[in-house]
Amino acid sequence: MQLLKCINAKNSRFLLILMMIIPWISFPLLGRSTIKRFLPATVFISLVVKIMNIFAEKRKWWWFYTSVHSKIKGDIPFILGPYFISSLWVLKMTYGKLPLFLITNAILHFLFVFPGGKLLKNLGIVSLVRINSIQLFFILLIRAVLLYSFQFAKEKINDGRTELGRELKES
Repeated sequence: MQLLKCINAKNSRFLLILMMIIPWISFPLLGRSTIKRFLPATVFISLVVKIMNIFAEKRKWWWFYTSVHSKIKGDIPFILGPYFISSLWVLKMTYGKLPLFLITNAILHFLFVFPGGKLLKNLGIVSLVRINSIQLFFILLIRAVLLYSFQFAKEKINDGRTELGRELKES
């Protein structure tokens, strides 16, 4: 608790910057084929998250007290940092195993919403306003299902193109 008392708005900004940069250290470890395979779904879900955050801001679901810059919304470090990179990692580690994907996301989202949410509020970064932690948890799970669904559909479309290409070559 002493540490939390030492953190002010300037330090909160620094924490947001770190939170946005540190996950990218693991990006090269994903491998080129993983990035190529899962990047479209990750970009798609990141755009969905940004659109949802615009809606959530209007509805006052949560409030960001701190941002990295006055012209950058407070959600951007979350989207471009841990959310983007963790989406790639979770897809890499669990895609094709839906139960494992759902369990992994449930655990990660639980940790983000409950202990993480309390910590972020205590640090003066963000807090929930018109929704509660359980509602946020389910919103995050729905987004996870959307991420998996997008990747699944993308791969089905790609498989169909591959089959069509084979058929055209054979004829």
